[in-house]
Parts: sequence; C-alpha cells; structure tokens
Amino acid sequence: MKHFLFLLITLTFFSCQQTSESKEKNAVKNTTYYFIRHAEKDRSDPSNKNPNLTIDGHKRAKKWSDVFKHVTFDKIYSTDYNRTIQTAQPTANKQNIPIQFYKPNDLYSKEFINNTKGKTVLVVGHSNTTPSFVNKVLNEEKYQNINDSVNGNLYIVTIKNQSKTDYLLSIQ
Repeated sequence: MKHFLFLLITLTFFSCQQTSESKEKNAVKNTTYYFIRHAEKDRSDPSNKNPNLTIDGHKRAKKWSDVFKHVTFDKIYSTDYNRTIQTAQPTANKQNIPIQFYKPNDLYSKEFINNTKGKTVLVVGHSNTTPSFVNKVLNEEKYQNINDSVNGNLYIVTIKNQSKTDYLLSIQ
C-alpha cells in the first residue's frame, strides 16, 4: 500500500508539472506595436527630399526614448529616411537594438507579421504611412493622415489571439 501511495503521489506530481509546462508552451504572447511619426524635420530647403531633424526634432526624439523607458522593445523599425532614423535612434541606442528598415509601400507584409509575432515593436514612419500602417494592422480604415504640424501621436495596437485593441495618445 505504501508503494502504491508513493507511486500515486509521484505520478500526480509529474502530471501537474507536465500540465504547467504545456500551458507555458501553449501560452499566446501578445504582439504590441507602438507607431509614431518622425519628429520635427528641417523645412528650410523644400527641394530636400531627405531632411534631417531640427533641434526641436532631436529633442522630441530624445523625449520619445524617455516615454518608452519602461517599454522593452524586441524590434525597432523605421523607413530609410534621415528624419525617421534620427527619431528612432535614441530609443534604439538606449535599448541596444538595431534599427531595421521597412518599405512604406509594403506595409504589414507576411514577412513583417512573422518577424514581429509575439513581440513588442516600435515603428517610426510618416504623416501618411503611420496611420496607414495602423489601419492595415487593424484591417479597417480608422485613422486619417496626421496633420503636418503634429509630431506627438502615439498609436498602440495590441494583438492577442484574433483580438485587437488600439489606442491613440498625444504626447506633447
């Protein structure tokens, strides 16, 4: 009887352990995207298609890194323009993450989805690509282009299973 009781307790222990491990393996990780538009750009030369940030723009880029100090990013994406890269750079430096580039004409591709699934991701874009990207993720036309004078919008989209939640915050 002692051996039977010992065997029963041992089997119960191991089955509980397996259940716990199975739950961890099957746990669904949220995918969370933080979308921002680049900070203030230099407008002194209207013919310059790839301007740098202004002094205020660099200050805002630094501020974004402060806003995100409690967010641990797995990946940071930017378009391949000076103003978006310079906006992402302080956060990338602070978190020691390389900036990866995405093409604004190929938003929310299968490759992007696969590379970001279950991760926390910062995406830096433009007044038109940022809301378009958010809309693609949400699969609805919810957000309009950002007014050219607005550089403080933060869109947060979280995906858990098939459920999506989104927020638009204004960070000044």
